[in-house]
Amino acid sequence: MKRPIAFLFTIVMVFALTACKNGKSPAVEDASVELTVYAAASLTETLTKAAELYRESAPNVTFTFTFDSSGTLKTQIAEGADCDIFISAAQKQMNEMDITSDKNTAGLDFVDSSTRFNIVENKVVLVVPDNNPAGIASFDDIATKAVSLLAIGNSDVPVGQYAQEVLINMGIFDRISEKITYGSNVKELTTWVGENTVDCGIVYATDAYSAGLQVIAEAPEGMLNTPVLYPAAVLKTAKNPGAAKAFLDFLKTDACAAVFQEVGFSVPG
Repeated sequence: MKRPIAFLFTIVMVFALTACKNGKSPAVEDASVELTVYAAASLTETLTKAAELYRESAPNVTFTFTFDSSGTLKTQIAEGADCDIFISAAQKQMNEMDITSDKNTAGLDFVDSSTRFNIVENKVVLVVPDNNPAGIASFDDIATKAVSLLAIGNSDVPVGQYAQEVLINMGIFDRISEKITYGSNVKELTTWVGENTVDCGIVYATDAYSAGLQVIAEAPEGMLNTPVLYPAAVLKTAKNPGAAKAFLDFLKTDACAAVFQEVGFSVPG
């Protein structure tokens, strides 16, 4: 009676040792994983919702999000902040982290370029407070109407870079420079417009939707030549690269596309 028991015990031990050698231990697969994600502020609502959907099939994964301007996030990562995934609101900040990019002027080497892809595309729009007190009807009215204060992002954040590109191409940036007040990220801009602190603001279409703001117009045709694409990538310094890549793969699914499109994003490709 002892031999079958000993034989069975040997088989179990061999299987367990083989699983450990292959890194496929059930205990490892079921272990809790915390993913740290640094993402553009304009993704706050949609990415949080996407993470909730993801946890329905991967309950062992928890998320720690930091939402801010892409420039601020890039700086924090470069200074050593723990981060698994970086999602920028423009190519510039991602390029400066990706050593394989021919536009890497910063010389930083943080991005696993094999995981990089564009999650969504946004639009740049002009928004006004309730009842539109200044009577603005178009981007042209920024220079001609009784606009005393226009809110745009700082020059080191994507939403500000897009706004300046539009205003410069329209030939009105220098003329209205004294009317401009600058915000550190797009959420700050929508708050100012919503509180009627400014006459109008230039923000992303999705943030206008989330904040319930009145959209007057999209950026005029030909005035914004830089697509508003959001690149994402796993970082080389990621503590959980496998889990991070799995989550990025999930963001490519139809379920996530529906979440993004609901607030006005479009999905590239």
